[in-house]
Amino acid sequence: MTVKTPVSVLGLGFMGTALAETLLKHGHDVTVWNRTPAKAEPLAAKGATVAATATDAVAASLLVIVCLSVYADAEDILTGDVLAGRTIVQLTSGTPRQARAMSERVTGHGGRYVDGGIMAVPPMIGGPDALILYSGDEAAFDEYRDVLGLLARPDFVGGDPSMAPLFDLALLDAMYGMLGGFFHAVALVRSEKVEAARFAPMVTAWLTAMMASFPEYARAVDTGEFGTDVSSVATSQIAFPGLLATSREQGVDPGLLVPMRELLDRAVAEGHGADGLARLITVLERPAS
Repeated sequence: MTVKTPVSVLGLGFMGTALAETLLKHGHDVTVWNRTPAKAEPLAAKGATVAATATDAVAASLLVIVCLSVYADAEDILTGDVLAGRTIVQLTSGTPRQARAMSERVTGHGGRYVDGGIMAVPPMIGGPDALILYSGDEAAFDEYRDVLGLLARPDFVGGDPSMAPLFDLALLDAMYGMLGGFFHAVALVRSEKVEAARFAPMVTAWLTAMMASFPEYARAVDTGEFGTDVSSVATSQIAFPGLLATSREQGVDPGLLVPMRELLDRAVAEGHGADGLARLITVLERPAS
């Protein structure tokens, strides 16, 4: 018979509940805790053990998964000698600096620390399309890889605990930038009564084609070779006055476009007009004064 790993899950919001339910479904002994005890009742009905306190929950298992609203909540409960000998998998969203500080706190009490970034929504947990990024104690990650793999595809991105939240936030950065562009573009065509449903397939195909350039942009910035025969910084700069003017003329807020225009102007002013667009990455790495 396969011995199932006991797991404690602290935090029972939508995501924490999905994590606990998935572990229960696969036959693990799951101990749960939440500040609002009533949220634990449905999981208790499915076989989970409800801990009276966070400390009791941590003490119940060698593998402890934390999924709270903010890091400050985790800081309140992850403390003391109860952490000794335990692996804390922190899936609360936070910053790289917070991850490093939490790692120091946990290891200072004799525990092992793994930080994580969940690249999925709760209904995806346990399914083939869910991804969770991990970083920190690699030996601890390897020991519990199979258990963590029940929740989502696990991707270990480095021994520095700050890497998972950094990748997490960077991916969200890319997503929100893409969504901002899509939303602005839809508002622009709707200014002439074009249905969004008519435009969406067109913009999806266009963005998909543009994303094929990402590997080349990455190669350029990694090698420092910014020459281009496709589209230069100066060429893109020329397009922006028309974009901004059209937005204003159509009654659409141009605010999302202005920072990009300013970035292009800055790159040209610094002498990078003939470079490919990947040059903008290095300009962003030196914040404007």
